[in-house]
Amino acid sequence: MSVLLTLCVVLLPLATPGQGARRWEPCTDLRPLDILAEAVPPDGAASGISVTRVQGALGLQLSAAAPHAVSFPASRIFVRCDLFPEEFSIVVTLKPPSLPPKKNEYLFSVVAEGPDALLLGLRYSPTRLHFLFLREDAAGAWQTRVSFRSPALMDSQWHTLVLAVSEDSFSLTMDCGVPMDITADVPFPATLSMQGARFFIGSRRRTKGLFTGLVRQLVLLPGSDATAQLCPCRNADIVLSIPPVLQGLTGRPADNEVLKYPYETNMKVTLGPQPPCTKVEDAHFWFDAGRKGLYLCVGSEWVSVLAAKEKLDYVEEYQSLHTNSETLGLEVFVIPEAGLFLATANRKTTSAVYKWMDGKFSSYQNIPTQQAQSWRHFTIGRKVFLAVANFDPNEKGQEFSVIYKWSQRKLRFTPYQRVPTHSARDWEAFEVAGEHFLAVANHREGDNHNIDSVIYKWNPSTRLFEPNQTIATCGAYDWEFFTVGPYSFLVVANAFNGTSTKVQSHLYVWLLGSFQLFQSFLTFGAADWEVFRIGDRIFLAVANSHSYDVEMQVQNDSYVINSVIYELNVSAQMFVKFQEITTCSALDWEFFSVGEDYFLVVANSFDGNTFLVNSIIYRWQGYEGFVAVHSLPTFGCRDWEAFRTAAGSYLVYSSAKEPLSRVLRLRTG
Repeated sequence: MSVLLTLCVVLLPLATPGQGARRWEPCTDLRPLDILAEAVPPDGAASGISVTRVQGALGLQLSAAAPHAVSFPASRIFVRCDLFPEEFSIVVTLKPPSLPPKKNEYLFSVVAEGPDALLLGLRYSPTRLHFLFLREDAAGAWQTRVSFRSPALMDSQWHTLVLAVSEDSFSLTMDCGVPMDITADVPFPATLSMQGARFFIGSRRRTKGLFTGLVRQLVLLPGSDATAQLCPCRNADIVLSIPPVLQGLTGRPADNEVLKYPYETNMKVTLGPQPPCTKVEDAHFWFDAGRKGLYLCVGSEWVSVLAAKEKLDYVEEYQSLHTNSETLGLEVFVIPEAGLFLATANRKTTSAVYKWMDGKFSSYQNIPTQQAQSWRHFTIGRKVFLAVANFDPNEKGQEFSVIYKWSQRKLRFTPYQRVPTHSARDWEAFEVAGEHFLAVANHREGDNHNIDSVIYKWNPSTRLFEPNQTIATCGAYDWEFFTVGPYSFLVVANAFNGTSTKVQSHLYVWLLGSFQLFQSFLTFGAADWEVFRIGDRIFLAVANSHSYDVEMQVQNDSYVINSVIYELNVSAQMFVKFQEITTCSALDWEFFSVGEDYFLVVANSFDGNTFLVNSIIYRWQGYEGFVAVHSLPTFGCRDWEAFRTAAGSYLVYSSAKEPLSRVLRLRTG
């Protein structure tokens, strides 16, 4: 990116005095310029700001009462001339708040003093990050905006963004991930004057658009792309330069590291049950004798300093949940201010929703269904939905699945929209670029398994889901959505093409407004995909249920077959086979963690002779892959769900052969 700058530095000194040349000097130092430190005194004593610690990191909180307080004249850093660099990077570490649709907030701006014109600025909305600059030519001056779609900032976590600019090339990198590159029609100006301008942190010199989150780092690096200096890095605390006031204790020490103070101090340690962590207890310790752990109060959170690592010792049966009929699918979800719920997809004409009360699931609501296969919980804004995949038509021969909406008044799910489906097996809800989608896995229409599955898109005007894209599938059983950096993927489990279970299941990537084929996998009656991450590695596990071919059914009818785990190879830009695990007509994978350990549990349903087979929990063993550690007796196991409560961690599984689901408690030590 800095080739032009490097060339100028090399060639300009060769000009000879007396021939009209002069020695070239940049307008600013070619070192990182800490914009935040320029605006904030070293001790943080400035009106309009406060220092707040969240998730172990210190950040600045701005006050709406004084939006112009955190500012400084541009002449403070543009000491040799008044021109903003033509090539540069902006590094910002922030914890943004959740914003309502159509609201924008400024991370920083450069404003001309006289006409109050915005010369330069960076702002964000719920779906986009906007870089703005003033462009002038003979025809006049106009505002130019370069927008990066869906930077995924609204997750209540710290993030570091690097915006690199060189003429018409604009690149945004978040947390050292895959960069988003844009080539704009209008290049960044080579002569953007800063004369008489002023930098404003978190605002545009007015209350409207004031940044309401936390900012930790804001750095201008003239002449180069800061990504090369900062990346690779495994966490969001990627530091180029932060103000002295924010360089205090982060409160979350790394493994095997002790807290080191350059001075001695009185240390208060509380014993007994967990006390509250408030400003009064800030920087105090609490020792949990039961868990043999030492914790430090940081802000409002107890941070583990020294603790025995939590490990899965064994699994015990916790609750027998009697259901309306055999259960084909489970969905565990939380509704804010309402509680934890479990939806069961039952074979007969009534499915149920259970609520976690007094340490167990209790019947809460019955919902009419038609051999329901699965439920999918999702939200759009404050609206809470629950979609059921119906396999059979109703008594009138009509075939459709139903989306239910949570009623805040009735505290129940009520019918919201009917969607035509064909022996639906699964729904998948997801969001791409701020827009909401639902994908249905249509299994068959009559005896024809080679039909289209449909992706529906939410229309904010009609407040309904409308068909957006059809994808050809073969006995589709499951959809799974996931993202890798800025890219969105959707993978389908194809189970049967009418003659064989040996079919290709396909992975699609979102490009130019639709899903395009990215990769194909040979599968055998694929019933489920599970995506999961371990560190910075990304895996896809497929549950293969049956190897069958109508022409070779005697020799090729097998339920004990290998299911496969694939890993993303970033260099090859594809998933490659990582591990094969022998399963018994596997119908589901569920990934979960306990402490620092990672696990996969498989739903084994049938071994060719009996439905009474063990389902297995596998533990991640690094280079060994997943190793079996627990065998769980199950009967026609169909689905697994993992969940947590304040009391501990649990697994729940459903049976497709008896009206009984079971909740298991994970015992740790």
